[in-house]
Amino acid sequence: MSASNVDQELGWTREEFKKIGVSYAFLRSRRENNWYPHYIHNLDNLIRFGGLFPPVHVHADLRRTRLLGATHAPREGGCMLVRARDDIYRMTELRGKKIGLTKSLNTIKNDWWRIQEEQGIELMLRVNGMTRDDVEIVEFPYPDDWYDNPKMLDPMDNPSELWLKRDHKHDLAFRPLETALENGTVDAIYTQSKPFQHLQEATGKFKAIEDLSRYPDWTLQVANIPAVITCTTEMAEQHPELVVAFMKGMIKVGRWANAHKHAAAAILNRQTFYLDVEDTYRGIKNIDMVPNLSPQNMASIDIGKDFMLSHGYIQNDFDVHEWAAPEFLEEAAKQLLEEEWERVTLAKVGTQESLGIGHARLG
Repeated sequence: MSASNVDQELGWTREEFKKIGVSYAFLRSRRENNWYPHYIHNLDNLIRFGGLFPPVHVHADLRRTRLLGATHAPREGGCMLVRARDDIYRMTELRGKKIGLTKSLNTIKNDWWRIQEEQGIELMLRVNGMTRDDVEIVEFPYPDDWYDNPKMLDPMDNPSELWLKRDHKHDLAFRPLETALENGTVDAIYTQSKPFQHLQEATGKFKAIEDLSRYPDWTLQVANIPAVITCTTEMAEQHPELVVAFMKGMIKVGRWANAHKHAAAAILNRQTFYLDVEDTYRGIKNIDMVPNLSPQNMASIDIGKDFMLSHGYIQNDFDVHEWAAPEFLEEAAKQLLEEEWERVTLAKVGTQESLGIGHARLG
């Protein structure tokens, strides 16, 4: 849920690259590219905008990248779901009961969904005076292999085309524990606050008994967010103009999305897990869609990184502030300001050339 997702339909970033004579396209527009660069960043010319946990894993253990910007979705920390008709209304009533925890068998990519499940479960237990010892955590291995399905490898020019092949709002491949909860194999599961939650509750089968988004503590809201923008160190050092062009597009689209939230919601609804357009609008109305590296976003990134390190999801630690490269966002904003000045101000005031006069001395 980012400016990049909105730009899929607007195409403004493509225009920025065209200005400098560079072709810009979606990762999967070429058959030779599979889905995995989004998770392991194995292409030098890739700029990735997406969930937090995969790029943290990449920078820690696979290759050096640069952090360019972040977009935070506040109040989506996660919920605990139980069956709607179960006689369970509080977290404390889960003592001695089973909570599901997925385990991806796909060893190529980062198990980002499990990370947010485990993080959310532990936090919900803690804020209710409980620990993992009070419940039974039941692991559910699943293939997580849709990335290799030949039908999913057909070239597509726009990421939204993926969902033309799948009814993503009702596809249980994205909610692998839902069946286990429904049939009573487990008593509770983690789900994201609002997006998945609303889809699941709309079935009439499930209810939330805890929701981290209702707490005033913003540090509880790091559920694979902020979404972050990263590029390889090679791109940043050898072709900084490519990074600046991308960030200019993100700023322009982010500003448009902030000013036209309903329109942005209509675009995002094609790819989000919110219930519908109005639900998507309610989810984004308080989100600043212009990427930034604010102190709060940086602190959130640090929280996510520290959880991954403490639970063995990454092997190497790093300083998130050294990871950050704010100079590209700053240069992009500067260029946009200069272009806007030239477009608006000089068009009204006029220049010596447009007025057909020579140099004039002031004063």
